[in-house]
Amino acid sequence: MTVRTRFAPSPTGYLHIGGVRTALFNWLFARRHGGQFILRIDDTDAERNRPEALQPILDGFRWLGIDWDEGPDVGGPYGPYFQAQRKDLYYQAAMRLLETGHAYPCYRTKEELDAERKEAEKAKKSYIHRGEHRQTPPDECLRLYRHKPALVRLKVPEGRGVIIDDLIAGKVEVQTEAIGDPVILRADGSALYNFATAVDDIHLKITHVIRAKEHLSNTPVQVLVYEALGASLPKFAHVPVVNAPGSNKKLSKRDAKKFMTPEIVAKLRAVHAVPADWTDEQVMNLETLNPVMVAFYQALGYLPAALVNYFGRLGWSLDDKTEIIPLEDMIRHFGLERVNNSPAAFDPEKLLWLAGEYMRMLPLEDKTAGVIPFLQRAELVGDSVDEATRIKIRRVLEACGDRLKVYSDIFQYGAFFFRDPIYDPQAVQKRLRKEGAAELLRNISAELEKIAPFEHAELETRLKPYCEANNLKIGDLNHVLRVATTGVTIGPGVFEILAILGKEETQRRIGTALQLVESV
Repeated sequence: MTVRTRFAPSPTGYLHIGGVRTALFNWLFARRHGGQFILRIDDTDAERNRPEALQPILDGFRWLGIDWDEGPDVGGPYGPYFQAQRKDLYYQAAMRLLETGHAYPCYRTKEELDAERKEAEKAKKSYIHRGEHRQTPPDECLRLYRHKPALVRLKVPEGRGVIIDDLIAGKVEVQTEAIGDPVILRADGSALYNFATAVDDIHLKITHVIRAKEHLSNTPVQVLVYEALGASLPKFAHVPVVNAPGSNKKLSKRDAKKFMTPEIVAKLRAVHAVPADWTDEQVMNLETLNPVMVAFYQALGYLPAALVNYFGRLGWSLDDKTEIIPLEDMIRHFGLERVNNSPAAFDPEKLLWLAGEYMRMLPLEDKTAGVIPFLQRAELVGDSVDEATRIKIRRVLEACGDRLKVYSDIFQYGAFFFRDPIYDPQAVQKRLRKEGAAELLRNISAELEKIAPFEHAELETRLKPYCEANNLKIGDLNHVLRVATTGVTIGPGVFEILAILGKEETQRRIGTALQLVESV
């Protein structure tokens, strides 16, 4: 048996973290077993579908490296891979069920059904619909439908259980007395979700349905559709939800503000080029850059390999200790038996740590190539990067070292290398307006003028003795020089900063800082 898995997103919104985790599990399972991973677009909900949401879903998967063997832009032997283009398939399947006595037309009006439901509520009974044509012979059902199209309902067998041997959730059994006869086809001929999904999975020869646990409640009806159509059941595996940080509730777009620090908002402003007059609240409400969406992490410059590693570990484990798992190892070892049956908790801090580990392992040239588009987007370098600028970027990245966990960290730790300092008022007050700071800056400026070559090691060698000779703590010198030349209190080592800026630029910035302090 060739393993065939699928992921079936609806283009009603952008690519959600939980959906990516489910898609990844499907992809890993197929890759481990040498099978196929199919991407199908469930776009039957015309009212909620958003055509503009489809391309970001496809682009997001490609960015993560989750490729599909059949589906949009790829094709395949069982296409088309959009449900909206498969209506004939659902209609034919529904007609088969009418012909074989597994379905019947329903002519009850909405008002009649509502009245039945209210009667059941008054009697304190569960409302389980059984239509008047359940016992009508198949030929007559087909004649009635062709004469006057109506809803088509699946005839749920009575007096038995529907058993699902779920590979993650375990054995689940539902009695058919608790399942009303579901509508499988609307009067206009369009299929409902449970029916279309089962028909598609049969037609696409899906062997393993690996999906979110919230779909477990849909599975009994889908099993009944399989049985009515005479198809073999796939293996089901329902993956628990992803919960919000520190919560027992499913991660949702409403959790966005829990992730948003002032530093992240500043980065989003830089990478998304939002209008300058936008408030932080407006930036946080950008739908395309919500922290529960993959696009958010792409925009901030997370390495896709780090995200795949994190999502793969979100509810699955290789063992009880390994966190960093190369993709090849994940494919080789992935199995549903080690998927936890409890909800996984999304931890943005752990994801950031993991991103830092992957960034640390990235060769400098790759890191340089990755940072350049971010600097260009923020207009810190030009559209064309010459060799001198590229060398400078490499030096900045070397100086930033392990501080850089995602590409957009360059704004926090290195933006001042590429523009004039933007002086933090609190830093200026605390470091530059401190008694004696201005005099110290003038003296250090004179000392810096004598130093050649103006490089990290030479600066450190010359300035440390200067501090000792003048009874000055090296930390005090660093604080004053850092704020004077960068405007902020964080970043690489001060001597590295000065060396990258060069003597002329360093002296110019010290002069600017002195003017700022002395102008008060």
